[in-house]
Amino acid sequence: MQATTTTNLPPLHLSPTENKPTSQSSQKAVLDLLNTKCTSSLQNLKQLHAVILRNGHFQDHYISGTLLKCYANHRFSNLDFAFKMVSANSRPNKFTYPTLLKACGIAEATKEGLQVHAHVIKQRLSGDGHIRSAGIQMYSAFGYVVEARRILDEDGESDVICCNAMIDGYLKCGDVDSAKELFGKMEDRSVGSWNTMVSGLAKCGMVKEARELFDDMCEKDKISWSAMIDGYIKGGYYKEALEVFNVMQREEIKPRKFALSSVLAACANLGALDQGRWIHAYVKKNPNFLDAVVGTALVDMYVKCGRLDLAWDVFEELKEKETFTWNAMICGLAMHGRAEDAIELFFKMQSEKFRPNEITFVGILNACAHKGLVDEGLKILESMEKFCDIEPKMEHYGCVVDLLGRAGLLAEAEDFIFSMPVEPNAAVWGALLGACRIHGNAELGERVGKILLQLEPQNSGRYALLSNIYAKAGRWDDVANVRKLMKERGVKTTTGTSMIDLNGVVHEFKMGDGSHPEMKSVYIMLKSMMERLEMEGYMPNTSQVLFDIEEEEKETALRHHSEKLAIAFGLINTNPGSTIRIVKNLRMCEDCHSAVKLISQVYSRKIIVRDRARYHHFSNGECSCKNFW
Repeated sequence: MQATTTTNLPPLHLSPTENKPTSQSSQKAVLDLLNTKCTSSLQNLKQLHAVILRNGHFQDHYISGTLLKCYANHRFSNLDFAFKMVSANSRPNKFTYPTLLKACGIAEATKEGLQVHAHVIKQRLSGDGHIRSAGIQMYSAFGYVVEARRILDEDGESDVICCNAMIDGYLKCGDVDSAKELFGKMEDRSVGSWNTMVSGLAKCGMVKEARELFDDMCEKDKISWSAMIDGYIKGGYYKEALEVFNVMQREEIKPRKFALSSVLAACANLGALDQGRWIHAYVKKNPNFLDAVVGTALVDMYVKCGRLDLAWDVFEELKEKETFTWNAMICGLAMHGRAEDAIELFFKMQSEKFRPNEITFVGILNACAHKGLVDEGLKILESMEKFCDIEPKMEHYGCVVDLLGRAGLLAEAEDFIFSMPVEPNAAVWGALLGACRIHGNAELGERVGKILLQLEPQNSGRYALLSNIYAKAGRWDDVANVRKLMKERGVKTTTGTSMIDLNGVVHEFKMGDGSHPEMKSVYIMLKSMMERLEMEGYMPNTSQVLFDIEEEEKETALRHHSEKLAIAFGLINTNPGSTIRIVKNLRMCEDCHSAVKLISQVYSRKIIVRDRARYHHFSNGECSCKNFW
């Protein structure tokens, strides 16, 4: 469990009411605390539990059920507390069992879940709709869909809630056909029935089918829209998620708080700053929406849209912070090359009694890697277990290999891999291969590349990186052999795409794709742009082209890389002097990096490019990465 700052609960001035009904006002006071102060800290929850026992409020079934739900929450996953509470404080009843069954499902406590169900049968409560629904959910969580279906079919009339639970169970277990069959047989479908199908199909990767069902709904509620948006985002369909959100706004449906964090995630991935700022303005008008989750989503959105200043403003103003909030800011600083600031925030986080977790250390080690802070990074790795009692995992070792490799310490990086207490995975070897490309070490790169092609034979990026190393060394026969191997294994390359957000519309560009309506103007601007660069001394770095073709053809291929197309579009459609922000799905090549530095100088523009590895802030012919990426 993550440690957080402890907020002492305000005193409850409630008189003892053992065996007496809880008054409405005192019930509300307890429930308010359960739903706010006790959601982030187990210590807070224990404090309120003591208050409830001392004042006799445990006999209120609504309070006891809510308390049990808090303990069953996945953040705590502490089933022992739930059972101790029931056995020591009250006799279980029909209000208690649904939450107990849910707790067993969350904790994957099969043995205990079967025992609880046995108690339900013994108490002759198996016909209760809420208990049946919870039982179906629990057995589905265990993967026991046959047993779950038996509860649905045998223990009384199948109501809509129980059918929805069964459909959800089928979909979570990947049994789409059974879910569709049951949904088709339902005579009285609720909005919840449709929502369950839409959400479940999307989570099973069947986004197209989910959207068709969503469009067929006669009645939609806020959950319906959230389910479709969330489904698109989980499937990586960020543009489609924003399109659904925009339709939702046109129909004047106010989004739920949970939908806002999902849409912010889509904005972050697309670099859709204008849409993200609209959501921020909406949250300001509805301040009750601004909790740690939404606040962190705003921080992450601004970070990934290249507005580190606005991310920092949100972070500083946010009253409710969690460890993941600090992580978002630290990782954001790291991705923007602000290593010293990330380290400073790391220590401030601890001074404010927030304990770092595994993700925190990934962010800090990445910050050191992208700034070449070798000594600092190695000290931080050592401090993980020594001072924070966190055992380094594969991700942390991979960061250290990246740290050593980027600094040119390739032999040390290889030695570190062989000294690791765990078997290195593809990500660790991939970090070393990337370093070989940066420093042009074809011999080591070949050795590491062959290991990677065995570990990940379908990962196109590994082939591309090895090909790039061979091409840089002029070993065209080896480049051809790698491409031949890809073809034999049926490996397809990932197309480079670049996106730019203008006035709330995300425009996407791909090399060789002329589908954009302004493509003719873009090509004209691109030609003019490259001519100006050549007048300033730009020379295409053709070692980046992975084909043994004529130099002129190589230059043409480089000229049409997606980020150059997106920048040309940006120069046409933005005011002189304004910042251009680009999001690219792959790593920038060295030629584009050199070209964009010169573009920023020639056109007096700030250009921010987010590639797969980090952020590049180009200005006056320089890049924030100092050519260290």
